This record gives sequence, C-alpha cells and structure tokens, in this order.
Amino acid sequence: MIALSTLKKILERNEERLPLLTLDDFFNGNTAEDSIAPNQWGFGRPTLSEIWNMLQKIELLPNIAWVRVALHDDTEIVENDGTEELVLAGDTIVICTTISPAELEKIVNCKWLYSDGVIKTKLNAYSCVPSIPKNFDCLEIVWD
Repeated sequence: MIALSTLKKILERNEERLPLLTLDDFFNGNTAEDSIAPNQWGFGRPTLSEIWNMLQKIELLPNIAWVRVALHDDTEIVENDGTEELVLAGDTIVICTTISPAELEKIVNCKWLYSDGVIKTKLNAYSCVPSIPKNFDCLEIVWD
C-alpha cells in the first residue's frame, strides 16, 4: 500500500488532486476489505486479494496499456493515538485499453465483482495519470 509520506508528497505537488494508484500501491498490504466497493463487501463482492489477482492478469493482456485505482474523496489521513494513518478509499478501477466497454465487462466479470459495469471516462480530476497510447480509451469499472 502506498506510504502515507509518499501520498502526502503527491498531494502537495499536485494541488491536492488525488492520484491514480498502481495496483501494488492500492492492494499490496491493504487489509481493509471495505476500502473499495464497501457497499458490496459482505454481500458477495470478492476479497481484495481476489480482485487484485484478477486485475494483475488483466494488466498483462496485450490490449491493455495500464490498470490503476482511482481514489474516492473519502481517502483521508486520520490520527490514531498520536500517529497519522492513511485510510484509502478506492472509487473505481481505471483500465487504459482498446477493448470496448461491453467486452471489458465480460473479461473482468462485472457480475462476479458486483460492479455496476464499465464506462468510458475522462481523467482530468486525477494526478499521476500515465500516458494514454494512441487509439486507447480509459474505461472505469464502477460501483454504485
């Protein structure tokens, strides 16, 4: 999971705009099951480790440039016994690809994810957006 100090530096350099996080920066060491799609956790949504495993496989497909986690505004730094802690809140999964939204819904199995589907997106609100190759679109796996 991204280090608190790293996130603070990113926010400072990018006028407090939340970054798109790599899969490792969001999932590695993250044990807060409700940190993404919290309304579906406990109601059938797969575990974080299952989602991470599936997304790592998706990222290896030849028609995928990259996969990132978009953070929700509920991401916050809280104080716990005098120590600052990062509370990540994932909003969507962003996939840069040449695949159509309908096809990506099948590939990622939105039903299994308890997702509401895949939509095209613009990434103007985020920092740390990787380059988007020519003829690629950014699609989001969305919940709620």
